[in-house]
Amino acid sequence: MSTPPLPQDVLDAFHATTGFMPDDEGQALYEAAASARPGTWLEIGTYCGKSTVLLAQAARVVAGSSDAATQVVTVDHHHGSEENQPGWEWHDTSMVDEHSGLLDTLPAFRRTWDEHVKDVVSIVVATTAQVATWWRTPVEFLFLDGNHVEEMAQHDYAAFAQHVTPGGLLAVHDVFPDPNDGGQAPWHVVERALGDGFEQVSQTGSLRILRRR
Repeated sequence: MSTPPLPQDVLDAFHATTGFMPDDEGQALYEAAASARPGTWLEIGTYCGKSTVLLAQAARVVAGSSDAATQVVTVDHHHGSEENQPGWEWHDTSMVDEHSGLLDTLPAFRRTWDEHVKDVVSIVVATTAQVATWWRTPVEFLFLDGNHVEEMAQHDYAAFAQHVTPGGLLAVHDVFPDPNDGGQAPWHVVERALGDGFEQVSQTGSLRILRRR
């Protein structure tokens, strides 16, 4: 069955939301998620919710076609990764909280949640280290797009990929095999996943989609 096209209001919300996902990768993420089974989907790394908008629409499609509940859980501490901090390339001064002086993307995401995704998305504001201590729910679709430092990327994979069900999907963003193109941590995560019994089913730009055998 073909994936329904993204409604114009969802595309508009995707384009209007601050984030770091090109259109072709966003379309591929949506199509992959829309092919997943119903159940719990987990997004690691929310930022302002650009990709969350797409996952939410895919969840609606899956729930509508299967008549089974599908919910997206998105996890972020909302203080940004290293590349979002002052002095780094992707620092956005408009996201700095005037009281704490820290980057804080939660207010921006709260607007995205209120206006576009609250029907199918639950928010967890915490570090992945915190969530890993209590997460036990099987995951049908896991999207890893959090901290890209090697230690944290490996932590997030180890903590949450173990919960992906047989036949479930794993999406990894910002995968660059050539170190001249970008950081290597997500690529190393993909290599590890392939060794752990996942198989790659698609690649679009820096987005890889894998399935657990």
